[in-house]
Amino acid sequence: MYVLAFLTAITVHEYAHARMALAAGDETAKRQGRVSLNPLDHLDPLGTIMFVFALLGRMGIAWGKPVPVNPNNFRSPRWDSLKVSIAGVITNLIAAVLLSLVLRFFLSPLGPTLGELLVICIRFNVALAVFNMLPVPPLDGSKVLSSLLPVETARKYDYTMAKYGMLILIALLVIHAPGGGSIIGLIIGPPIDGIAHLLFRLALPLPSITPA
Repeated sequence: MYVLAFLTAITVHEYAHARMALAAGDETAKRQGRVSLNPLDHLDPLGTIMFVFALLGRMGIAWGKPVPVNPNNFRSPRWDSLKVSIAGVITNLIAAVLLSLVLRFFLSPLGPTLGELLVICIRFNVALAVFNMLPVPPLDGSKVLSSLLPVETARKYDYTMAKYGMLILIALLVIHAPGGGSIIGLIIGPPIDGIAHLLFRLALPLPSITPA
């Protein structure tokens, strides 16, 4: 179930990036076959291996293959970069809402096993959306923030993050918070739990399934 949830969330996320880039005038992703809902087109070998380790160890990080984008092909580079960057996050949230509605109105014919799968998929989509909004490269939030900042400030931000962004992300993942767990869990845990709780209240009028 966790594998299916991972594949679904990653696929719709990367597909949204590729589709939005194409709509903005950049065909780079299309030429590489990324405007696709086939999960195999979006799997990163190392990211998938890390998912297996994360699954076995109950903690870690995994990722899909980044969508290639050439901002020089955009009709409005800053605005289109913002749209492409945030498209994956919005699509994951939309997917989570739609799955919640399916779970609410079709739980009985689906049965408890498929219902549990939908619960896991909902949380995966929410977690991927929230995680990617962190303003640290290579996550989408860094490009969103850069697109919203004044041009000169954005240049300084991009320069700084190009040098230190990956180190900051690794530090967030490995440094433990005072109460236990990683710092990144302390940052993104509450919004993930809050959004997931709202969706589960929408999706689960019956107490037959416990959110994972």
